[in-house]
Amino acid sequence: MSDPPVTIRDLATLEEYQECCEIQEETWGRGFSERVPGAILRVSQKIGGVTAGAFNAEGRMVGFVFGMTGIRDGRLSHWSDMLAVREEARGHHIGDQLKHFQREKVRTLGVEVMFWTFDPLVARNAHFNINRLGARPVEYVVDMYGSNTGSSLHGKLPTDRVVLGWEIDNHYKPWPGMDSPRPGDESAPLVNPVNNGGRPRLELADGAPLVRVQIPHDVTTQVEERALEWRYVVREAFLHYLGHGYQVNRFVRCGSEALPFYVFSRSL
Repeated sequence: MSDPPVTIRDLATLEEYQECCEIQEETWGRGFSERVPGAILRVSQKIGGVTAGAFNAEGRMVGFVFGMTGIRDGRLSHWSDMLAVREEARGHHIGDQLKHFQREKVRTLGVEVMFWTFDPLVARNAHFNINRLGARPVEYVVDMYGSNTGSSLHGKLPTDRVVLGWEIDNHYKPWPGMDSPRPGDESAPLVNPVNNGGRPRLELADGAPLVRVQIPHDVTTQVEERALEWRYVVREAFLHYLGHGYQVNRFVRCGSEALPFYVFSRSL
């Protein structure tokens, strides 16, 4: 069954900017302190920013993407700050379409790379960003937005984020089985195994060509104490391996029994 058609275009009216703000609140909660107001959504478009919406056949905005353009490490870059799809429209690859629209918009400006962040404990976002888009982690930031954003999604967890880089001329295309285990995965050290009570612990394995870092299927179902344990253990694993020249090149989704995991490979 094909995905329902959507039209993706730049936002242009005050009503559309306001609806974009409403989608932010639906997604991150009414008390979300990082909400981007309509005025910023609008004026950013004047200086190379992107504020675009996805509209269904009835003209309802079902998702949006917002980002700003600037310089990072001497390269013209675009920071994709927000992307959200209404719950009713999820599962139809609208996020993919919004990201690709954004990339084509900034390509015309001469932008070389797009950056954005995601929570490394959210498995569905790891799959989307790494497997479906081909973006790669370039930095791990501890508690990037603070621990009290007012978002019902963030809760009281430290807002650790992975910064992703997506090269504009990246010709990556997803393929069937891209998120499946591969031969040799099981022999790669699992650096954060869990005990019989489901508590993760850190067991770094320096020198291995491949290592695995696992995460919960859904961190939002974890009690606060256990979610914090996952946060701290995954934080240390990412900081250690990114700091020692490893790169994340895959995210593997497993069945109901085994936990999903990142695959880190050592740069030669």
